[in-house]
Amino acid sequence: MGEDAAFGAKATWSQARLTVASVLPILLLAGSAESAGLIGARAASRAAVSTIPVSAPNSVVATAVRLEATAQSTKLIFDLSERVEARTFPLANPDRIVVDLPEIAFRVPPLLPQATGRRGRRGNAPAVAGLVTSYRFGQFAPGHSRVILDLSAPARVLHAETQPATDALPPRLVIELAATDRQSFETAAAASNVFGLSAKEPQSAALVAPAPTNKPVIVLDPGHGGVDLGASSGHGDIEKDIVLDFATALAAKLESQGRYKVVLTRGADVFIPLNERVQIARDANAALFVSIHADTLYEGHVQGATVYTVSERASDAEAARLADKENQADAAAGVVTEDVAEVHDILQDLTRRETRAYSHMFSRTLVALWKNAAQLNKNPQRSAGFRVLKALDVPSVLLELGYLSNEKDLANLVSPEWRDKAAGTLAGAIDSFFAQRNIDTATVSPDALAKVAVPADPVAAPR
Repeated sequence: MGEDAAFGAKATWSQARLTVASVLPILLLAGSAESAGLIGARAASRAAVSTIPVSAPNSVVATAVRLEATAQSTKLIFDLSERVEARTFPLANPDRIVVDLPEIAFRVPPLLPQATGRRGRRGNAPAVAGLVTSYRFGQFAPGHSRVILDLSAPARVLHAETQPATDALPPRLVIELAATDRQSFETAAAASNVFGLSAKEPQSAALVAPAPTNKPVIVLDPGHGGVDLGASSGHGDIEKDIVLDFATALAAKLESQGRYKVVLTRGADVFIPLNERVQIARDANAALFVSIHADTLYEGHVQGATVYTVSERASDAEAARLADKENQADAAAGVVTEDVAEVHDILQDLTRRETRAYSHMFSRTLVALWKNAAQLNKNPQRSAGFRVLKALDVPSVLLELGYLSNEKDLANLVSPEWRDKAAGTLAGAIDSFFAQRNIDTATVSPDALAKVAVPADPVAAPR
């Protein structure tokens, strides 16, 4: 399909879709369960996933945490401001213990995988021998928090309960584990899935139809969130925080122009399943979806940004590795999801083909402009089967801002000055993308317009 055909065959449909695009408020750091917009409505639907009694938001605070290991058991202990009830269940592949709790404000650092004991900007707890190799925690749904313990060997929960306060000590949540055999562990994990204890992804609540707008709708998707930390640096910097800060800065820049309506899939540190992120974009009638991430590697010398589009076959081994890791985000939060087979018909295939052509167009535009403002990876345009990019009617890319494992990239990623500059570059690429599509987004600076060639067949585009 030629460029004119690829971008013009459904021009009338595409323009009409933009004309009726939803008016959705930008969601900046919405901290409560009643956050406005899509994230609030959808997050509210997750309140039913647990039977744990709900506390008032942030009414319980964790002020200290420690891991104790003996030959007989391993204990994870939180000092709390008040007592809570806990529910636990195991998950296999990889082996984990999940603890569901009322909402807790965790004012303590997680123990990150392969922690070194160094204390940096965020800090790590020192590594301890025993059944637990790392642990993380965060909001799972409004009114509910989740703790996940990564195991070095199969384990069973001896008890998970809050010890009452004494004159000298605050209430303490004690999660005590003991070793068990592989068969017993996997049987218990299978039972958790069968009986729904692992909090299968809930159905989304019905949303009120948004008001129409003439502005293109841009959905920004800060990766990970809540109990799903994403990647981390050796200093304790965490991906979910870095990408939320970047998306918030970018959203503010786009909104200030008055050309777009901007929606964030999450405006706070909350877990959002992958399929739900895609559905948010579709429900918003998005004209562009940008998922924002940062990566980490064992090789500390690898650096620079990479832009990914979706494809059935990965462009290279590194793209396949990253897609596999990102596609496990729900599992990392202790959510069991079922794959749904895609239905293909001629109309859907044509729509998917056009959408991917636009995705390639934006990818090339972004790379053309990003290289003038920030570091690019040596292979900056890649593709793989990312679940979060699979909306058949929304042009979508995944931007890896850089590597937390590279000191130069990390210094940029935590720098407000770099964030502002890079967000401005991405905003310029978005302006250029819509200008090339002949969509009126007010005056676009000539400096922001990057003309790029688009492959005639995006499926067979060179990688």
